[in-house]
Amino acid sequence: MTAVVPTLDVEHALAARCGPGHRVIVGLDEVGRGALAGPVAIGACAIEVVDGRIRELPAGVRDSKKLSAARREALVAPIEDAAHATAVGWASAAEIDEVGIMEALTRAALRALDALQVEADAILLDGNVDVLSAQLATADRPAPLVELRVAADRDCASVSAASIVAKVARDAVMVELDASAPEYGWASNKGYGAAVHREAIDRIGTHEHHRRTWRLGSRPAPVAVIGTGAVAAAAPPATAIPIPAPAPVASPAGVLWSDQWHPQHDQQKEERR
Repeated sequence: MTAVVPTLDVEHALAARCGPGHRVIVGLDEVGRGALAGPVAIGACAIEVVDGRIRELPAGVRDSKKLSAARREALVAPIEDAAHATAVGWASAAEIDEVGIMEALTRAALRALDALQVEADAILLDGNVDVLSAQLATADRPAPLVELRVAADRDCASVSAASIVAKVARDAVMVELDASAPEYGWASNKGYGAAVHREAIDRIGTHEHHRRTWRLGSRPAPVAVIGTGAVAAAAPPATAIPIPAPAPVASPAGVLWSDQWHPQHDQQKEERR
């Protein structure tokens, strides 16, 4: 099967809908949504369109899941050179536990847009639920146009580029965390639910960068027998291993917003991110 090559066709069409002149179209994509540990990251890639003309992104830009780690890393600098601006927004594991993954993704997206330091005319989201328009509207300015597109990380070059920027940044954070907590294997599994990661949680407990409201270890919940019926008993709290928070990842510069998703149900798919 022929691999899909993302284009800027959708970005060009969005700019045309916004009117002639100078327009900025921003692609957004997420990384780390399904991980058991570490932050979720939203990459943002702003494309400048001037009277219908767009500067092309580097050849080889694809959905980050389709690229090797080395290829992703090699593409970051060319993407930053070609794009109008790039940025990464973050939400920590503690924040995910506090507000839930959907709200955390929204906050990370807003932070990425703010970090771009450019005014977007349109935003291209990988998904089918708009959680940004209401957050972006102000008394002085209506929200930018928000375009939803399933598989935008595959088809739309700005979103593909955003996925690469976010993936490389988040992988670097997880490698940094691994240096302080090597038992969990984060340098290789990036916080996802690999067997070595879950077994380490079973053996030594969690630490502050785990998403503690999620199902983490490999053991089933214990069952207590009460009368003639069996009910799940609350598991004892896991031991927390505190480690220093990583230094913020500076950035010079998918989002899948489905509220039907649950972290324990889509693990194999998410581990590819």
